[in-house]
Amino acid sequence: MQTRCAGQILWAYNEAHVNELSAYVGAQLRERGGARPTMAMFARLPPWMKRSDNRSEVLAGLETLRALVKRSAPADRSDAAHERGDRPRSYGSTYFRGGPYERRP
Repeated sequence: MQTRCAGQILWAYNEAHVNELSAYVGAQLRERGGARPTMAMFARLPPWMKRSDNRSEVLAGLETLRALVKRSAPADRSDAAHERGDRPRSYGSTYFRGGPYERRP
């Protein structure tokens, strides 16, 4: 799942990932505590997500992702990837016309 946020692409794997990101971004004080399995991902987050200036926008983006989780079809989940109407191409389609990769009828 992905959506546009703060001029970037905000993405998450699933609802648990959204919940962890939301808890981290929403925290007013980020303390280093016990070793949780997901703590390593927070060190790798891009700086734009960690900035307090972007907190409200990132939290709003995470709420958008949380709503996307509820959708049933995976092709319907990404509002950022298909913003220009470039839906995924069917199997076998290709960018090469007339070459060895062209799909034959």
